Amino acid sequence: MEERLKNVIRDFPDYPKPGIVFKDITPILRDVNLYREVVEAFVSQIRELGIDAIVGVESRGFWFGPSIAQQLRVPFIPIRKKGKLPGETYSHIYDLEYGSSEIEMQTDGLPKGARVLIHDDLLATGGTVKAATKLVDMAGAKTVGYAFLVHLTFLKAEDSLKNNSRPIISLVNY
Repeated sequence: MEERLKNVIRDFPDYPKPGIVFKDITPILRDVNLYREVVEAFVSQIRELGIDAIVGVESRGFWFGPSIAQQLRVPFIPIRKKGKLPGETYSHIYDLEYGSSEIEMQTDGLPKGARVLIHDDLLATGGTVKAATKLVDMAGAKTVGYAFLVHLTFLKAEDSLKNNSRPIISLVNY
């Protein structure tokens, strides 16, 4: 699966700024069979974690997260950029590879004590997923694992995430 995905993921150098190589996963979305196989690959690895919900990070965490949640028969909870969700929210500011951002999650999204998997398309420096973990903590839920389509291992974000003893699932590693 990893080699097949590497053959369709496209690199865009210097996007969104010089020095960044953007990994474009949209070709996977255009291939119905490959998309299904990706979801199935995630489901087979996530099922053993016994999760109660999947939290997906805007926007590319929304591409596979709802399908994975549906297959596992658990709710999908969105984390969005500040100002995109109605009602009361938990909020956290964090640093990105190329700036800073603020994300939010509705306060009624997760029940206290829920076992949560955080999903996003890519693990780079870990800033986004650490911020998402903070939001899950604020809700009184427990992050039990992470799932990414792509993991940029050379950036070593997993070092700080593994210190928390949570499994990291990734289908493609660079």
